[in-house]
Amino acid sequence: MKQYSMMNKFGATLALGAALLVGGAYVMAQKETEPQPASIATARELSSVFRDVTNEVLPSVVSIRTTSTHQLTQRATPFDKFFEQQKYPREQRRQGQGSGFIISDTGLVVTNSHVVQDADKIVAHLNDGRQIEATIAGFDPRSDVAVIQLTETDNLKPARLGNSDDVQVGDWVLAMGSPFGLEMSVTAGIISAKGRGPGINDREDYLQTDAAINPGNSGGPLVNINGEIIGINAAISSRSGGYDGIGFTIPINMANFSIDQIVDHGTVKRAFLGVGIQSMNRALSNAFGTSTATGVLITKVQPGSPAEKSGLRQGDIITEFNGQKVTNERNLQGLVEVLRPEKAYPMIIERDGGKETIEVTLGEMPDNYSTASFEGDKPEEPAAEETKQEELTELGVEVQDLNEDFYEQFGLKVTSGIVITAVDPDGPAANAGLSPGMVISQVGSKEVKTVEELKDVLKNANLEKGIALLINGSRFVPIKK
Repeated sequence: MKQYSMMNKFGATLALGAALLVGGAYVMAQKETEPQPASIATARELSSVFRDVTNEVLPSVVSIRTTSTHQLTQRATPFDKFFEQQKYPREQRRQGQGSGFIISDTGLVVTNSHVVQDADKIVAHLNDGRQIEATIAGFDPRSDVAVIQLTETDNLKPARLGNSDDVQVGDWVLAMGSPFGLEMSVTAGIISAKGRGPGINDREDYLQTDAAINPGNSGGPLVNINGEIIGINAAISSRSGGYDGIGFTIPINMANFSIDQIVDHGTVKRAFLGVGIQSMNRALSNAFGTSTATGVLITKVQPGSPAEKSGLRQGDIITEFNGQKVTNERNLQGLVEVLRPEKAYPMIIERDGGKETIEVTLGEMPDNYSTASFEGDKPEEPAAEETKQEELTELGVEVQDLNEDFYEQFGLKVTSGIVITAVDPDGPAANAGLSPGMVISQVGSKEVKTVEELKDVLKNANLEKGIALLINGSRFVPIKK
């Protein structure tokens, strides 16, 4: 059968449909191409964007395979007395996997610290099929960021880094990496939330995404639709061990601090204050009699720390540091750590209802620093003495002066204060979540060491408005009738 076409008056070709047999003659049915629905066109356009981004970024993504050696110790047996040894150390080699992305044509690759920090051997599998050994340039467990160095650097394509501060909730993103060892996989989703701190690492200000992230994706990039890396995939929230719809990504702007220091120095140095803090809220604001509902409240000043030397106290509210507003705990940590140690910076605080500006000289954070490891001298144990319980009906608790018996019974770390021995289930203290064994050491900015001191402070307190009790030396709890 012949093929036919005809030209309209504009010179356009109209396609002719299949021939139909009608009354013994072939009749060609004309069929014009129907326009696509707008929804299909939009979907195809988005699909095209995903393809373009994948084609651009995937050559910069690597799959990481690691081998590590772990010492195992076998339990002793009854036969050990016949031999002059009690333990049998042996080695076990373990295989690990993760992902990463190339950031320079000199062979630097960014990944997670937990992917490579214990590795004896690292091999990077590139998108073009090459397998290149790598060494550790440096890692930062606090932020879970690491940089490795490829031993071959020919024909590498570095990824483009974006600006994670510009990311908005709802933005499309692609997660790339090697989930479950399936190399060079791509999943799509959106930014679900910002500023997440699930308690996985010391330093967190994560982006949350619903793009599928699974074991093996760790260290791989999260990419925007401009083909720019905006985060490093780090963790998932999962009951099954696999994808449950919530993944956490280290913002690239936060990671850059660690990356730059590792590249320049092989390690990461941070400044620190040496304080325990908690974010302010409206209940704490009312309890402290201030209009400030943002900022951070100092719950602990570590002995010998830069904070103590600068005159900061428990109960101070930090509202501004080095010219920038302080909004919450992670925000203050981020502001402090990137500054220079041994240099003074201005801090605005609220103390006893007034504002003050204090010059704070930061220190260099010790490598093994934590709140627990920077306690200063051990306190003297209080002498054991007979104490009696007293009921504070306005709080709904029974209390007793802290003594040696309570140190042993509750394993307390605080050195002075009033221990709660009973709680009225219908009282204000119970409503605030207080329980027996907790220690009260401060009311607002006033320190209390004995039940009598606590009673004196409560005489002038306004429980209708609310008060804040420092509990276990670590956090303020607002209490209100």
